[in-house]
Amino acid sequence: MTLEEKILDFMRKVAYKPLKIEELARELGIVDKKEIKRFHRLLEEMEQEGKIIKTRYGRYGVPEKMNLVVGKLQGNQAGFGFVIPDNPALPDVYIPASQMNGAMHNDHVVARLVKGGGGKSSEGEIIRILKRRSALIVGRYETGKHFGFVVPDDQRIFQDIFIPKAETKGLKNGMKVQVRITRWPEKRRNPEGVIADILGYPGDKGVDTLTIIKKYELPEEFPPEVIKEVRAYSRELSADELEGRRDLRDLVTITIDGADAKDLDDAVSLQKNGRGNWELGVHIANVGHYVKEGSALDREAFKRGNSVYLVDRVIPMLPPELSNDLCSLNPGVDRLAQSVIMELNEKGEVLDYNFSASVIRTRERMTYDAVRAILEEKDTRLRKRYSSLVPMLEEMATLAAILREKRMARGAIDFALPEVKIILDEDGKVIEIEPKPRTIAESIIEEFMLVCNETVAEHFSRLELPFIYRIHERPDEEKMLQFRDFVHNLGFSLKGKPEKIHPHALQELLQTVAGKPEERVVNTLLLRAMKQAKYSTENVSHFGLAARHYTHFTAPIRRYPDLVIHRLLREYQQGIPGQKRLARIAKYNSLAAEQASLTERIAMEAERESEEIKKIEFMEDKIGQVFPAIISGVTSFGLFAELENLVEGLIHVSSMDDDYYHYHEDIMALVGERTGKTYRIGKPVRVMLKRASKEDRQIDFVLVDTEND
Repeated sequence: MTLEEKILDFMRKVAYKPLKIEELARELGIVDKKEIKRFHRLLEEMEQEGKIIKTRYGRYGVPEKMNLVVGKLQGNQAGFGFVIPDNPALPDVYIPASQMNGAMHNDHVVARLVKGGGGKSSEGEIIRILKRRSALIVGRYETGKHFGFVVPDDQRIFQDIFIPKAETKGLKNGMKVQVRITRWPEKRRNPEGVIADILGYPGDKGVDTLTIIKKYELPEEFPPEVIKEVRAYSRELSADELEGRRDLRDLVTITIDGADAKDLDDAVSLQKNGRGNWELGVHIANVGHYVKEGSALDREAFKRGNSVYLVDRVIPMLPPELSNDLCSLNPGVDRLAQSVIMELNEKGEVLDYNFSASVIRTRERMTYDAVRAILEEKDTRLRKRYSSLVPMLEEMATLAAILREKRMARGAIDFALPEVKIILDEDGKVIEIEPKPRTIAESIIEEFMLVCNETVAEHFSRLELPFIYRIHERPDEEKMLQFRDFVHNLGFSLKGKPEKIHPHALQELLQTVAGKPEERVVNTLLLRAMKQAKYSTENVSHFGLAARHYTHFTAPIRRYPDLVIHRLLREYQQGIPGQKRLARIAKYNSLAAEQASLTERIAMEAERESEEIKKIEFMEDKIGQVFPAIISGVTSFGLFAELENLVEGLIHVSSMDDDYYHYHEDIMALVGERTGKTYRIGKPVRVMLKRASKEDRQIDFVLVDTEND
C-alpha cells in the first residue's frame, strides 16, 4: 500500500476526525525528517487534486466525510451547471446559477452539498476552484462602444469574455478568434481576455476546421526536437536491427484498410497447420523500436495520446515520417513488427499463441472495397488480379464468421448504428454523404484484432505484472432502469434485473428490434445508458464485449497505450524487472491510462464536431428542398428527424402549427391535443429544410404534408 493509499484509508475510517498535519504524521508513524518533508509535499499534491480537503483551520479530511463533492463542472448556457464527481459512484450535483461563484465550464471544483445529501436530487454551491479550465477559448468577436467581447462557440461557457479596447485593433465584427483569459470571472464579473489568434470569418476556406483545432487545442506542429529525432533514423534496416527477430518475410501477409488510409499499423496472415487448425498471425508495427521511452518523440506521443481524424485531415500522434513511412506496414518493404501467432480450432478457440519481435514484408495493400468485391460480389477481375490471395481471404472470412458467432454467443453487444462517410472534393467541399458499409471485409479485421487484443490481455493478467487494460464498466442501475422502462413502453421487454444486467440480455433485445422502426432509437438510447470505455491499470473486464480480459495492442501508430504495451511486452520477455522498476512502470502506466482516456474523449468530441460542420455545409444550398426522413428523437421542444444520409435536424414544436402538441415522456412522443396525432421515434415523415447554420451548429426542418399523417 502506497503512502497516499494509507492516508486515504486512515481518513475514511468511521472514527476519523480532521487532524492538523503534525497530528496526522504522528498517527501514521511518520517521524523521520526526510519522510516528514515528503509527507508535506504529498498532502499538498493530494489537496490540489481534491483527494483531500484542508479546512480553514488547517485540518485535513476526505471530501465525502465533510459534505463536499469534488469534480469537473459542466456548464449550461442558462447559467447553471452540474458537478460531475471524480468518484463515479456519486451522483451529479446541480449548481444553481447564483451558486456558481465565478466557476466556468470544465473547471475542477469543490462543491458543498446544500440539498439532497448526495442523493439523486443533490444541489450544491461551488466553494473552491482547484484547477481552472484551459485559458484558451474560441468564439465570435463582437465590437462595443468602449470594449469588445467574445461570444464562446461552446454554449456551456455562458459568460462572454470582455476584450479591452486597446486589444481590439485589426478586429472586425463577426470574426472567429481564439481568446486567452487574463482575468477569471468572479461572482458578478465576466472574464476578461486578450486575442491569442485571429482565425478568419465563418465561411472562409479552412476556418471551420481551424476553429475546431483551436477549440480543442489540438497540436498543429511537432516540436523541433521531435523532428530532429525522427530525421536521425535510417530508412534502411540494419543487420543489428534485425538481430534476434523472427524472420516472417516469406509469410503471406496483407494489410486491409480504407482506401485513403496512410498509417497502416496492422497486417494479418492465415494458414492451416499440420493439426488442421488455423494459425492466425496478427502483425503490428513495432513503433516502440523508434519511439524510445523518455525520448522527445515519446513525450510528445504521451501528450497527444492518440491521432485525431477530422473529416479533411489527420492530426497524427507521431510525425508522418514515422506514421506514414518508417512504421507503416507498406507493401513490398521490410518492416519491423510485433507478431502474435495464434492457433485456433474450428470453434474459434485459441489453443496456443506466441509473441515475437519480427520482420515482415506485406504482399499487398488491400482495401475494404476490394476485399468486399472479391468475397461478396465475386468480382471476376479482382479475383483474377489477386488470385494467389483469394483462398486465404476466403479462409479469413470463414474464421471471422466463427469468431463473431462465438463473441455474440457469449453476449457481446453489437450496436447497429451506422457511421457516415463524408466525401470531399479537391477543395475540401462536401460532395456526398453516405452511410459507411459494414461488410465481411471490415469484419475480418475487427474480429482478428479483437481476438488478438483479448489474447494479449489474458496473457498479462495471468502474469500479474503492471499493465494497461481497456475496460468498460457495468452501466449504472438508474440508467438501466430508465432504459428498461423506455423499451417497455415501446412494447419490448428486457430480461434480468437492471442492477445485475448481463450484456447477453441487451444483445438479445437488439436482435429483437433489428429491422424494426424502433431499431435506431433503442440502439442509440442503450449506447447513451452505457458508461464510456477507458484505459485502466486494473483489469475489471469489458462489459460491451462481454470479455473478461481486453486491451488495446493493435494500433500503436495512433494510440499511446498500445505503444506502451508493446514496450512492456518486449521488456517482460527479457526477464521480470526488479521491484523498483516494476513500481516505476506501474506509476507510469497509471499516468498513461489517465492521459489517454482524456485525449480520447477530446478526440471523439473534435471528430464529432468536424462531421457535424461538414453535414451542415452539405445542406447549406438545399434550403427549401423536401426529403424523406424518420423521427430519430422526441423532446418537449420538438422532433429530431434523420435523413437517409444520416444528416439530422430539429423540427421545432412551434413550427407544428396544425395542433397544440404535448410531450408524453413515458412514451417519448408528441401528441396533438385536438387531433390525437402522435409523433414517436421511428415514424416516417417528409421534411423541408428551413435553415442550415454552421455558426449555430443547427439544421432546422419543418414537416410537410402533415395533414396526411
